[in-house]
Amino acid sequence: MIIKKKDTVLVLAGKDKGKKGEVKSVNPAKNKVVVAGVNLVSKHTKPSQNKQGGIIQVEAALDASNVAVICGKCKKAMTPKVQVSADGKKVRVCRKCNEPII
Repeated sequence: MIIKKKDTVLVLAGKDKGKKGEVKSVNPAKNKVVVAGVNLVSKHTKPSQNKQGGIIQVEAALDASNVAVICGKCKKAMTPKVQVSADGKKVRVCRKCNEPII
């Protein structure tokens, strides 16, 4: 999966289209990502000894195809390409400015 944890991404589709956020978690098996502050859903929780019950807002997973990575250098949203560096390691590279994404 090209999207990694702590990447800054732009939401391309859905009710939160146009919002930016940081990736909190990635699930490559299901091709899903969780972005901070995006795709909030209401969750009903039961009271327990430690927590009070009620309705809380939780971030739900988005499909990875609905987000685009934002380059740290040129600040543009794109899908990074993967190149093999001189020492044989795979590096994600911006399609717009050809700079490595850290």
